[in-house]
Amino acid sequence: MNTQKKILIADDEAINVDFFEVMLSKLGFVVEKTEDGSEVIDKVKKFHPDLILLDNIMPGMTGWEITKILKNDPAFRQIPIIMISALDDVKDKVAGFEAGVDDYITKPFNFSEVLARINSVLRRRELFAQIAVRETRLTLAEELNNDLKENLSVFVNSIDELDNAIAIIMKSSSQDAALAGLIKPVSEKIMSVRKHIAALDARIDKTINEWNNLKKDEIGLSVLENQIHKSLHQES
Repeated sequence: MNTQKKILIADDEAINVDFFEVMLSKLGFVVEKTEDGSEVIDKVKKFHPDLILLDNIMPGMTGWEITKILKNDPAFRQIPIIMISALDDVKDKVAGFEAGVDDYITKPFNFSEVLARINSVLRRRELFAQIAVRETRLTLAEELNNDLKENLSVFVNSIDELDNAIAIIMKSSSQDAALAGLIKPVSEKIMSVRKHIAALDARIDKTINEWNNLKKDEIGLSVLENQIHKSLHQES
């Protein structure tokens, strides 16, 4: 676990805030705190936390309201939120999950459990981030393949024009042995280039077909994340 992960603690009970700050700081986390719900959004913008421990009942703004605001903002929607609540009713948990929280812990809590959930959520978020990077790399590779395919076509057309020009020159200078001797290796080189282009073109076609076949069963990152969250919430 990266010991420099930043955690924002938002809870109107000072004893909880102080306890979390001391314990998490000792474990190497960088901690920011607030006891006022109305300060959370500004804290997030300035602190850029890797995770938020959020009480659902606070002055100024509730945890549910804060979560909805953050999850609807593209700049902050990826920040995982663990909601801490004294409300243990299933409806309250469902409301939290529907708002977008990543996990839900009821009071009184055990710090070992809280720490385990923090580590689990951070690992899960890191996994999603890595998958997103790989998706981006695959998309760029696919775009590169398509660009290569288009440029190869242009290149082949240019070679065709060059071949036609050589044929015209050879026809008009059929008696010039010296010129024919110069043109022959050029024609042979062009033929060799054609073979390499054909092999590359076939390889690109094969790759594109393989990607298209894989896409048929592909699950988008957002869908995968929602499925994992839904599964985790059902287990909570």
